[in-house]
Parts: sequence; structure tokens; C-alpha cells
Amino acid sequence: MATKERYDLAVIGSGPGGYPAAVRAAQLGLKTVCIEKSGQLGGVCLNSGCIPSKALLDSSELYHLAKHRMIEHGIQTGDVRLDLPAMMARKAQIVEGLTRDVRQLLERNRVDIVHGQAYLEAPDRISVTRKGDGEGPQEKETISATNILLATGSVPISVPNIAFDGERIVSSTEALNFESVPGRLGIVGGGYVGLELGSVWQRLGADVTVIEMLDQAAGLLDGQVARTLSRLLKRQGLDIHLKTRVIDASVKDGQVDVSLETKKKSVTMGFDRLLVCVGRRPLVDGMGLGALGIEKDPATGRIIVDASYRTNIPNLSAVGDMIPGPMLAHKASAEGVAAVECMAGLPGEANYDTIPSVIYTAPEVASVGLTQETVKARKIPFRAGSFPFTGTGRARCLGDTDGFVKLIVHGKTDRILGIHIIGPRAADMIAECALAMEFGASAEDIVRTVHAHPTFSEAFHEAAKTVVYSGK
Repeated sequence: MATKERYDLAVIGSGPGGYPAAVRAAQLGLKTVCIEKSGQLGGVCLNSGCIPSKALLDSSELYHLAKHRMIEHGIQTGDVRLDLPAMMARKAQIVEGLTRDVRQLLERNRVDIVHGQAYLEAPDRISVTRKGDGEGPQEKETISATNILLATGSVPISVPNIAFDGERIVSSTEALNFESVPGRLGIVGGGYVGLELGSVWQRLGADVTVIEMLDQAAGLLDGQVARTLSRLLKRQGLDIHLKTRVIDASVKDGQVDVSLETKKKSVTMGFDRLLVCVGRRPLVDGMGLGALGIEKDPATGRIIVDASYRTNIPNLSAVGDMIPGPMLAHKASAEGVAAVECMAGLPGEANYDTIPSVIYTAPEVASVGLTQETVKARKIPFRAGSFPFTGTGRARCLGDTDGFVKLIVHGKTDRILGIHIIGPRAADMIAECALAMEFGASAEDIVRTVHAHPTFSEAFHEAAKTVVYSGK
């Protein structure tokens, strides 16, 4: 077993939590190595999550627009046909280019890259098993590091009595690589993954049914926004079943039979494919964490860390999906950088009150801060105001006027507590909202900020006006 020179920091995982941390560590003068078990850098987000799903969302939306909406703009498209292999090839090309960019970024900052399965032999020692060529034995090497950062991400959760087979009953990974459009696609889970992938395949021609056990799809959203999203997605053709529990599923003669239970009755539905996306769990298996005694939350399996992202073993830190909080790529990136800055003696932190979230359906949904339900539950005095996109000239020009911007502010101080957008370009608009909250802005600050005309962001400006002027 070969032994490498000692590092200041070893980062396990090259996803959105790992590679930004490794780059920041190198910038701070720490000798850094990044260990990645797969042959591709970038983690789940880049290879089988955020990026490929958004590529398909954009492609499928363009296909839908060309087929159904271009005529509104006076554009005759003729016979529009789907070339799914070409669409998938474009997606793969995007992923390949970005993984190459991650490698170049690490190399440019002089971060060593090691591919292989990491195992923690001691708090400062990692054994890495490289995949062999199939003929000789697997190669192993030992890496020593003063600090170790765990950033291995998460894996899909399976449902009891519904085992993934990778063909008919699939996770989001397989659903991003279907070789043909399924005639009937069932989706277990009405969260952002289910709604996004349901939108992709519905636009491309699938009959999509979403099954959600809660009384609201996208359950973490502000209630008003969630209800609007469900209504608009149903109008587009998604069949959404709420308060419905999946009992079991079985594959027979190329069809997935799913037994469902509602409050009133039990039914069976048949699908060509069943996508199960009810959540994810931390990827902590096979790394030796238990042997080291690293503390985890027994209910969630997530690693417990302090304000500096250190575990109960001081030189070992964890970020991203491995620790509590929303499983978002940008949350992991912020934590990775903060954790490394803390190691270097700097005041690194991530402000969880201003981390935005986005659902890339059409219309897009983006949020930052508290929902109205949360504000009420905490008995915080508040005022709320909203403005529809039908009132903005830019949305009218685009022909995309569904949705609104909702602003929630403190009833006494006028400080912004939460902003919720459903509508065109919401994913881009939320950046201004997050910045406003990061700097403690009030609704009046937004009113006094001149917004360009005509733009989508004017809806945010107008929503702030409804709050400020209604209180005077």
C-alpha cells in the first residue's frame, strides 16, 4: 500500500460541497487533496441531479413551446418532432463540459485529485481503494491529513415494498436517461424532483401521474404558492393525487402495478415506469464513520456538527447533505467554504435564513425566508402583499403571465421576512431577494430602489409597494 505525503486538508467528495471547499482551502494556503470515488468529478448534482435535469427541463420546454405556443408569436413551426437521443446527447455534452471545468478549476488551484473509495482508518488517515482494471488486484494508498472534510452527498430513499430495479421502478438517476418516452409514468413523491421530472416527461408526451401522501405538493412552499403551482401543473396535464399513500408496487408483463390508498378507498393503477422520489439520505455507508465514533442523528442519519461544521472529532468536519438542513447544492457550497475558513481561523459561516430554493417547473418557483404559515405559527406580527405578473409589461410581451410575487414583512419593523415567487424567471429574480434579506432590507428599501422597465423584477417592486402603501 502506497503512502502519500501529508496534507493540510483532505476533502472526501467532489460535488458542490467538496470542490468549492477544496478550492477555497488552496486559496488560503492549505495543501489540499480531493478524493472522489467515481471517475467523474462534480458529484450527484453535476452528473445525475441539478445539471442534467435542468438541461432536460430547458430542452423539453423549448419542444413544448415550439409545438404549442410559438404560433401565438406569429411563428409557424410546421411539423415539430422529438429527437430524444439528440436531446440526451446534448445533456451529456453539457455534463461532460462542466465536469472538465471542475477538474481544471481544481488543477489550476493546485489541488491534488485522487479517484477511489475512501475509508477513514483514523481521524487523520484515509485509505483509498482505486478501482482495478478487472485483471489485477485493486490498488490502495494511504492519505494522511491534518483536517478531513466529509462532503459525500446523499442517495435516494427507497419506499417499503417498492424496490428499485433500475428499469421499471427507478430513481431520479434512471429517469434522466430513459431511452424512450414512457406512455404512462407514475411518480411517487410530489416534491421538487417529482414535479420537475414529471414536467419533463409530460411535455415530451408521457401521461404523468404524481402521487403525494401529504395534502400539498411541494410541501415546504408557502401555501398560497403551492396551491397555485398545483393548479397550473394540473392545467398543463399532470394528474396530481394528494393524500394518497402507496402500499406496494410490482412488475408484471412489463407493467408496474401500484396499490394506492386514500382516505376513502383503495385502488390499483398501472404504469409503464414508476419513478420513486420521496427524498434522499446521507451517503455515509462504507466509510468507517461508525468505527471512529462520529455522532449522527439517530432519526435522520445525518452527522451532527457544531457552528464551525466540526463533528465530535475536532479535526473532522462535514457539510452538505450529510448534515442537517435543506439538501441544496448552493447550501453545500456555502457550508464547504465556511468550514474551510473556520479551519484556517477565519470567521466562516452560512446564513441559513437567506438561502434561496428553486423549483424549475414552468412557471418557476423560487423562495427565500419564512412562509406565511411559519410566520403565523411563530406568532410574528406581519404584513403581506403580492403582485401578479399579469401587471408587468415584460411578462405580457413574453406571453407568460401566470403567477405572482409575494412579500412578507415584519408588522412593526417593516423588515423583510420572506419572499415567494411563482412565475417567469423566478430563479433569476430570487437573487435580488436573497441579497435584500442578507442586508436586512425593509419593504420600503425595495420601494425606493429603482427597477428597470420593462422587467420581470418590477413585480417584486410592485409587491413591496402594496405592503408599504397599505400600511400608510
